[in-house]
Amino acid sequence: MNDTSMNPILTRMRQPGPKKILACDGGGIRGLISVEILARLEAELRHHFAQPDLLLGDYFDFICGTSTGAIIASCLSCGMDMAMIRNFYLIHGVSMFERARWYLQLHKKYEAEPLAGILRQAFYDQLQGHPTEQQDGDAVVELGDPRLKGLLMLMLRNHSTDSPWPVCNNPLARHNQPERNDCNLRLPLWQLVRASTAAPTFFPPEVVTLAPGTNQEYSFVFVDGGMTTYNNPAWMAVQMATASPYRINWRTGADQLLVVSVGTGNAPAARPDLRPEELWVLDHAKSIPLALMNSATAGWDMVCRIVGECRFGGPVDREFGTMMQAPGMPADQGNWSGAKQFAYVRYDPLTNREGLNALGLSQIPEQDLAAMDDVRKIPQLREVGSAYAERYVLLDHLSGFL
Repeated sequence: MNDTSMNPILTRMRQPGPKKILACDGGGIRGLISVEILARLEAELRHHFAQPDLLLGDYFDFICGTSTGAIIASCLSCGMDMAMIRNFYLIHGVSMFERARWYLQLHKKYEAEPLAGILRQAFYDQLQGHPTEQQDGDAVVELGDPRLKGLLMLMLRNHSTDSPWPVCNNPLARHNQPERNDCNLRLPLWQLVRASTAAPTFFPPEVVTLAPGTNQEYSFVFVDGGMTTYNNPAWMAVQMATASPYRINWRTGADQLLVVSVGTGNAPAARPDLRPEELWVLDHAKSIPLALMNSATAGWDMVCRIVGECRFGGPVDREFGTMMQAPGMPADQGNWSGAKQFAYVRYDPLTNREGLNALGLSQIPEQDLAAMDDVRKIPQLREVGSAYAERYVLLDHLSGFL
C-alpha cells in the first residue's frame, strides 16, 4: 500500500475524539426540504460557536447522501455553505429537470446533460481551479480530491452487477488504493453524483468507465441510489464507519458517534378508496418501486432508533412510536435490550394533511409535495422545510458533540 500519511482526508479520519455523521436522503426536488433544515442547523451551530463562517462540512466528519442527498453531501464536502446550496437548487432546479424530446420519453422523462454539466462546473468552481486533467483534457474534480472537507460517501446502484454501491473517498478502502488501475478515487465526482441521481424513467442511466486507457478498462451501468434499499443512507453510514472491512473503525457509543439523518418529507401515499380491480400491471409498475423505497427508508430509521440513542424523530408508526430516550439513560432502563451504539437524530417532516396542519401550513395542498420532479412547487417545499426546522431543529439534540 502506498504511503497515505500526508493525505488530509486520512488525517481527519484518524483524529481522536467523538465523530459526527450527516446522512441525507434522496427525494428529487424535495431535497429543498432538507436544504432548509440544514440551513437552520448551520445557523444554530454558527451562533453557538460564534463562528459566522462555520460550514457543515467542517462540523461533520463524514457526510453521506443518496440521489438528491448525494448532491447536497457533495456540495457540503466541497466547502459550500447552505446559502450557496439553496441557490444551487433555486437557480438550477428547472434546468436539472429539462424534458427529453417527446420520442425519447418512453425511455426517460428528462435529459441527463443539463444536470451533468451543472454538477461538473459547480464542483470545479467551488474548489477554485486546481483540476485533475482527464484523458480527454477536461478539468474535473475527482472523488479523491484532497481538498474535500472530510469523508464523503455516495450511494449508487450498479445495475450491471445488480448490487448497491456505496462509494467513499476513504484512502484506506479496498478499491481506493492508488496502485489499482481502477482506483475509485480517480472517478469524477460529478459523474458519481449524476449516477446516484439517475432515477429510472426520470433520467437515463450513467455509464462509468474504470481503468480507462488501460488493458483492464471496463464499464458499469449505474442508476439512482434510491433504487437500492438505501435511499435513507444512515445505517449504511454507520456500517461503513464501524465495520472492519471498510477500514475506518471509529469507536461506537452514544458519547462517541453522532448520526444526524435528514429526510425529504414523509408523505404516505394512502389510498383509502382503493378497489382490488385497480391493482393491475401498470398500477403496480407505478407504485411498487416507491412503496419499496419508502418501506426501506422507514426500516433503516427504525434500526437506527433501536441501536442508537434516538434524541429526536417523529413517530414511525402507531406501534413503534418515536423511540426517543434521554441521553445517558442506563441500558437496563432503555428501550431495547442492548447498549446504545451511537446518538441519533432524525429530521423528516410529515407532509400529509395532518403533518402540514401541525406546521401551520394548512394552505398548502398535500398533493403539491408528493412529486419528486415538480419544480413548480419549490416555494412550498421551502416553506415546509423552514417551518419544520424553526420548530424542531435544536442544538440540544447534539448535546455532547458541541
